[in-house]
Amino acid sequence: MTGAMSSHEDWDVVVVGAGPAGSAAALAALAEDPGLRVLLLDRSDFPRDKSCGDGIAPHVLDALASVGAADVVAGWTPLRRLELSHGDVRVEGDMAREVHVVPRQVFDARLVERATGAGAVLRRHRVTSLDLDPLVVSGSLRARVVIGADGAGSLVRRRLTDRRGEPRAIAIRGYAPTTPELLGRQVIRYGDRRQPSYAWAFDRGDGLVNVGYGELLPGDRRRSPAPSRALLLEQLEQLVPGAATTGGDWKGHHLPLSGWRWHQPDGRVLLAGDAAGLVNPMTGEGIYYAVATGISAGRTAARALAVGTADDAGAMHRRDVRRLLGSHLRHTWVSSRLAQSPAVVDAGIRAAGRDRHVFDTLVEIGLGDGRIDTGLVRGLVGSLVRPSHHPRATMELS
Repeated sequence: MTGAMSSHEDWDVVVVGAGPAGSAAALAALAEDPGLRVLLLDRSDFPRDKSCGDGIAPHVLDALASVGAADVVAGWTPLRRLELSHGDVRVEGDMAREVHVVPRQVFDARLVERATGAGAVLRRHRVTSLDLDPLVVSGSLRARVVIGADGAGSLVRRRLTDRRGEPRAIAIRGYAPTTPELLGRQVIRYGDRRQPSYAWAFDRGDGLVNVGYGELLPGDRRRSPAPSRALLLEQLEQLVPGAATTGGDWKGHHLPLSGWRWHQPDGRVLLAGDAAGLVNPMTGEGIYYAVATGISAGRTAARALAVGTADDAGAMHRRDVRRLLGSHLRHTWVSSRLAQSPAVVDAGIRAAGRDRHVFDTLVEIGLGDGRIDTGLVRGLVGSLVRPSHHPRATMELS
C-alpha cells in the first residue's frame, strides 16, 4: 500500500473495504475484464484480525472457484463433525461436506493477495465521504462504479439507505487451547437468553479453537441495553466450560442481520456482504454471503461498464443477488423467528437426531444455501407433537 492520493484520480471501479466481499468483488471484476482500473480501499493494513467464527463453508469455496481462488484454505485441516445442543438435548453427526476453520488474519490476507495479483491496486485509506453525482469517494477518487464492502458500519450503505430498525446481533470471539472434547469438531450450544443465542467452539486444527458467544439484540435498546462484554464471556463460559477462562484475543462485533427481502438501490453504487446487511439471522454466518455478493457486484460492475450501462448496475446486481439468495433469505428469516422459541430449538435438535435429512437441511440453512422443505417441517412438527421419551439422551448420526 503506497502512494499519496493526488487531487483527482479516475478509476473504473472503487471497492470500499478489502475483506472477503471487497476482495471477491475486485477478483470478479478483473476476471471479467482484466483491463479495468480497480482500486481496493481499506482502513487497515493486512493481515489484520476480525471478530468472526472463522468457519469457511464449502459454499464459499464453490463461489471462489469461479474466480480461481478456491485454494485460499490450503494448509488448514478440514473437519466434518458437528454438535448441536440446547441444555440436555443434543445431536452430533458428520456434515455432508467438510468445512474449514481459517483465521480471518489468514483468509482475508490471502484473498487480498489474490486481488492484487489479478491487478487491483490496494491502498490503505479510511473513506470519509461518498458523493453520488458525480460519483466521488473521499472528495478525490472519481469512479464509474463504487462497490460498498465496508462492513457492518458501512459508510457507503448509510449514504444510500436508512438502516434504522434493522435487526442486529452482538457477538464476542476469542481463541482457546483445543481440548480433547473439542478436537476435530464444530460445537454449537444454545443458551437461555434472547434467542437465537448460542456459544460456539470451532477447532482450527492447529492447537487452537475459535470460541465465542452471540445473541440477538433487543429491538428497543433504550429500555434494554446491549449485553456487556462481561455478560457475553459469562455466557460463553457457562455453555463451553473453560473457553472464557483459557481464551484470549477477544474481539466484539455487531452483526446486521438479513431480513425477509434484500434491498439494493438503483444506480452505480453496489453493496456486498455485511455492508449490504447480509448476515444469516439464525446463525450469524456471513462469509458465504460476502463472497457470493462480492463476486456478483464485481461481475455486474464489469459487465455494465463494458456495455456503457453503469447506471443500470444497481438493478442488475439486485436481480442477480435475489436470484441467488432471495428464496434462501426468506427461509432463514422464517427459521430465525421459529428459533426464538426454545421449544422449537429443542424440537429441531431432536428431529435432527432422528432423521439424517433434517440434520443436513439444518446445516444447509445455517451455512448459507438451505431452505425449509417438507421433510424438515414434518420432523419439527413430529418432535413438537411427540417429544422423545428420553429427552435427555444424546443422539448421534454416523
